[in-house]
Amino acid sequence: MTVEALSLWSLGALLGLRHALEPDHLVAVSTLIAGRAGPRSALHVGAAWGLGHTLALLAVASALALARGHMSPALAAGFELGVGVMLIFLGVQSLRRAHGGGGDEAAAAGLQAAPADGPRRRARASWPPARRALLVGIAHGLAGSGALTALIAAQFPSLVGRIGYVALFGVGSMIGMAGLSGLAGVPLGRAGRRPALRRALGLAGGAMAVALGLLWVVREARGLLG
Repeated sequence: MTVEALSLWSLGALLGLRHALEPDHLVAVSTLIAGRAGPRSALHVGAAWGLGHTLALLAVASALALARGHMSPALAAGFELGVGVMLIFLGVQSLRRAHGGGGDEAAAAGLQAAPADGPRRRARASWPPARRALLVGIAHGLAGSGALTALIAAQFPSLVGRIGYVALFGVGSMIGMAGLSGLAGVPLGRAGRRPALRRALGLAGGAMAVALGLLWVVREARGLLG
């Protein structure tokens, strides 16, 4: 293992941490952690996003590295278009929850109504947001895998070097998003105790996700049609 390879791998991990701060990532995850019970629940959602992101990156990068190929521009644009559609979907869901209200209170009441079955009910209640975050992370990983694989192909001649870089990049993004979500869960958890503030945050996050998703779709559609 050369010093140059270790340096590039370290850079990959740091870039993964920064990658978690991309606007589309933050907006998508913010719609998922809005209304969560607190930092631990938000951290789980962020970690699930990072896991999905890493798995998608590794799968695509490994396939392309083994085939010694590159993702076609049309396929890469198609994945990016999918991210835009997903952002719109998440934003609409957040707007519906904020407008309807009461969903979190009803869930909490349901948990309190059956204390004997509490742990299992809590596990079932916390799984759907994490599952959605996993799927959202996979979509983001697919969208960014083509450019990342093309980049590391120019730096690492070996398959091990390429996969190692992608893995560390993914781990960095997982740590970054989990930590950021956990920190955001502190004020969001406190805001969740105030229905009016929780509703306002849900509306703001949903509107931002829809707006960004529309911009994403228009940009990628122009690229595909042009």
